This record gives sequence, structure tokens and C-alpha cells, in this order.
Amino acid sequence: MNDMRLPPAQPGSARSLLRLLTCGSVDDGKSTLIGRLLFDTDNIPDDQRAALERDSKKFGTDGANIDFSLLVDGLEAEREQGITIDVAYRFMATPRRKFIIADTPGHEQYTRNMATGASTAQLAILLVDASQGLLTQTRRHAFIADLLGIRHVVLAVNKIDLIGFDQARFEAIARDFASLAEQFHFETIAPIPLSARHGDNVVHRSARMGWYDGPTLLEHLERIEPGIAASGPFRLPVQWVNRPDASFRGYAGTIAGGAISTGDPVIVAASGRTSRVARIVTADGDRAAARAGDAVTLTLDDEIDISRGDLLAAPEARPEVADQFAADIVWMAEAPLLPGRPYVVRIGTATVSGVVSKIKHKVNVNNFDHLAADSLALNEVAAVNMALSVPVAFDPYTGNRRTGGFILIDRLTNATVAAGMVRHPLGRATNIHRQALTIDRAAREARNRHRPAILWFTGLSGAGKSTIANLVEAKLHLLGAHTYLLDGDNVRHGLNRDLGFTDADRVENIRRVAEVAKLFADAGLIVLVSFISPFRAERRMARELVEPGLFHEVFVDTPIEICRQRDPKGLYRKADAGQIRNFTGIDSPYEPPEAPEFHLRTETGTPEALADAMIAALRDALGFAE
Repeated sequence: MNDMRLPPAQPGSARSLLRLLTCGSVDDGKSTLIGRLLFDTDNIPDDQRAALERDSKKFGTDGANIDFSLLVDGLEAEREQGITIDVAYRFMATPRRKFIIADTPGHEQYTRNMATGASTAQLAILLVDASQGLLTQTRRHAFIADLLGIRHVVLAVNKIDLIGFDQARFEAIARDFASLAEQFHFETIAPIPLSARHGDNVVHRSARMGWYDGPTLLEHLERIEPGIAASGPFRLPVQWVNRPDASFRGYAGTIAGGAISTGDPVIVAASGRTSRVARIVTADGDRAAARAGDAVTLTLDDEIDISRGDLLAAPEARPEVADQFAADIVWMAEAPLLPGRPYVVRIGTATVSGVVSKIKHKVNVNNFDHLAADSLALNEVAAVNMALSVPVAFDPYTGNRRTGGFILIDRLTNATVAAGMVRHPLGRATNIHRQALTIDRAAREARNRHRPAILWFTGLSGAGKSTIANLVEAKLHLLGAHTYLLDGDNVRHGLNRDLGFTDADRVENIRRVAEVAKLFADAGLIVLVSFISPFRAERRMARELVEPGLFHEVFVDTPIEICRQRDPKGLYRKADAGQIRNFTGIDSPYEPPEAPEFHLRTETGTPEALADAMIAALRDALGFAE
């Protein structure tokens, strides 16, 4: 076997960084390939080499030979099962280049982990078992690599030794993949026959494949030029406004695209305000210019309003600014995605509230068919419409992954639940504007002679919400208040008559009612809302639609055993008999409030007494005189 290592780089030359991803089906040899790369490029310290030899005897799958996969499969559970469970990152360096390698799981249920590794990768090594050919997981990973913006692929046809180094079989697999890739956007595809276990064509050229005259895997990885964001327009997401003293104001962040020099004009994408760069400050001092990937602090010639989350850009190539856009998302949570449920959206350095307003279709990643869907499960991919609470600046993901990618965060658990890629702004986002009105809420409040409020009654079916809400409204009416009661059953006869009782429909039910309640409060009314509203996320969304102090959560706390005994509409009886599905408290969850303004325990008070207690507590809050 000839040593095909490339000559050392010249002294003083910079070594570029390549981020790459390995993916493929289970047992295609991803971890073995990475281990072989690390081992044969001398990126393994002596103590790890010794440990590898010991571990190979205990955990290895290649008899007395070294099992290179153990260099990556560091978790005990992974070693025992012989699989990779999570994304494992490894650093490697050669005289010509530095590498960050992500080894991703092959199992279908870990598709989200593959998406995580792909989100920052510039190149994907897609492994195929030469004896198996292209599999479903090959198609799935190629699709996700394309979706996540990877434009360079190595088709590593591994285990070529198992088919006797058959050239015809290798070329057939390469043709099959080229046909599959016609629907994707890959710029380069490099098929390489190799055997990771034995080292053929990984770092050293194989003497057993005289018919192959292409590069080894390492040679290709050292030579590929994946392109950098510096070729695009200038983008700086502002991470921090740096004010060490009154004489200095700088805008700190990592340049996400293009290049900038002192004296260049810049624009604040959201506001349209412009200025010029006065200084480019770095940890190593001032510089005349900077480019994508550099962490900098910019000072400007003018004092303009800029804060964290803003995006500085080149004026001639201003990014999109909108509160609605089309996107692709990969759902990463065990709990389903429900359209209309509010999430925290983090795009660039901006953090705002937002919802998936519509699932246009989900994608069957096995055959790429588009399927109708009203929710998404773990690892599913979909095309969606997003609606945000405020406009944000962004680029299409295909133009800039850093300014066009976003994540969704659960508002209650702070867990990341989805990764998203912006396609384009929605037309209605730029065509619809708020109309200024002469009469505002303050004027209506002065006319009504009391403050508006939303009294949100929540509790199980049969808890007594409607009874108490009706009593409270009657007592407010006697005080001269302007009120309206929104009752769950009544609203379902009209506004929400098209909704059922699935979790997705319940979320939309509360979203609509919350928006109506907001309008009524803006009209100066005291609006009473009597809905089961089983999910904390939606009740929190309703609260955040209005300014602090207007929303009062009323928990009508009645044990389910008492609700069953009352059963005024016979619903529990039907649910127990299986005649009603998705019934709260039976086969659909109820999440009780954690800190309601009013906690009404119906076991210890009559509806009349509880209503009186609420009125007494509300007098001052609503501005009624004694």
C-alpha cells in the first residue's frame, strides 16, 4: 500500500477549517471511518492508542484487530450496542487543513440528531454499504443534508472488500445516487470506493483497486473548496451593545456573511437607518477590514437606535424584514407540534414569540411524497407558514444559513423543539398594515368609568366555571360595568363550529377566543372567558396578548371525582363508555394553573360565596368605588 499523504503546508500558511458530517444507515461504518481517519493521520495521542487496543479486545467487533469505531463511540451504551446514539464531534488536523467531524446516528428515530449535525456542516460524507446499495436511510439523509443547506457530498461506498472490490458494483451504486441527487441541490458529488476497516482509500491509496484513479477520502477533503459566506452580502447579527463608558458605543457580534471595512456604509435592516463604520474593534485591536466568521465590535459615525437582535447589513443588499414567512422545519420533540401554539422563535440573535400558523404539508422522507397534516410528530419534516409577534430581519436559508436558520423553543420547558429554514417572506406580511384609530382604549375606559379586564375561568368539565362566571357577570352588571361572557359551548356554536376536540383543535379554539377577548378588552369591556382551556401554553399566550394587569386567571378547582358525580351534560358517562374521545381529564390531559390570580376551591365554598369573594377582590383592580 503506497503512502499517499500530501506534502506538509508551507511555513506560515493558514489552514482552513472544514466542518463535515458523516451519515448513512446503521452499520454502514461511520464511526469506523472516522476512527480510521483519526488513527491514520496521527490525531490520536499515545495513551488513547493504548486504550483503543485494550478496548478493542473487550468491546471490539473485528476479532483481535483494532476496532476504530471505539474512538468515536465513547458512551458505554453505544459500545455495548455497537451503535452511535447521539451526535459525536471530533477534531482532526493535517498539515493542509483542520476538520470538525460530526458522527451522527443511523437509526430513523434519531433523524433529529442527524439534522443537528447537518446544520453547521459544509460537506457530508454519506456512507453506503457496498453489499447493500442505497437504502431508505440513504435517501432520508441525502434529503435532510440538502434541506439543511449542505452542497458538497462524498458518496463513500464502504466495505468494498465484502464484494471483492467489484468495480461494476461501485459504478452502479454511484449511478443510482446520481439519479437520486437530481432532485437535490448538491454542487459536487464525489463517489469514492473504500474499506474503512482495512484503510483502503481512506488516507492511503488502496493497492487492491487499480481501476480507481480518483482521490483518497483525505485527499478530497483537503482539496475541496466548499465556499464561504464571505462571498455574499455583509451581515452582522448584533449580539451585544458594548457600552463600557459614556464615550464608547459599539455593536458586537460575529459576521454572518460578506465583508466590511472602515468607512463602509451599513443599514439597520429593521428600521432602515443608515450610517458608516467608524472602527472595527477586535480582541487583537482595531482592524481595517473583517469578514464572515470574525467576531468584531463595530462603531458607527452616527448615534442610531440599535439593540440586540438587530441585523446590520449592506445597504445595497438589505435582507427581508417581515413577521410572516414560509419555512421548512424538522420537529425534534416527543410532544407533537400543534399549529397555533406559541413558541419562542430564535432567528439570528433576535428572540421573539411566534407560532406555526399553518402546516402546508409534511414530507415522507422515505419517498419524498407530500402528505396532509394537522400536527407533527418526533423527527417529522414539514413545510409550514410561520407568524411572529414582531417583524424580524432574515435571508432565505439557501442564501445564508446563519441569518436564514431558526429554532423553536418550548415556552414552558425552554427545550429546543424544532430547527427551521426560512424559504421566503409571505406576501401578506408586507401587504397588511395596522390602521391608526382615533378612539383608543383609554378613551373607552374613561367613558365606561372602569378599567377593562379579562377574567379567564379554567377548570375541568363540570367544575362550575360557567355557573360562577355567570354570577360574577351579574354582580358586575349591578355595579354598572360593561361586560361580556364568552362561554365555551356558546362559542362552538358559531365562531369555532368548525373545530373538534383534538389537541390541535383545542389550541386553535383557545387562540381564536384569546384574540376575541383581546378585542373586547380593547373596547373597554370586562370580558369573562369560561373555557376548559386545558394547556398552560395557550393560557399563557392569552395572558401575553394584553398588557400586564389586564389578564386574571381564575382556576375553578374541583376534583375530577366531584365533576364525575355532577356530570351535568352526561359527558363523563359518554367518555367512560368510549363514545367521546379526547375528553379532558379522561384521555386528554389538563394542566392546572401554577399561579392563578384567583384559586376557587368549590369544595369549600358555594358558587355565590366564591363570586362575592371575586367581586370584593376586583373592586380596586377595576376602579369601582365602594
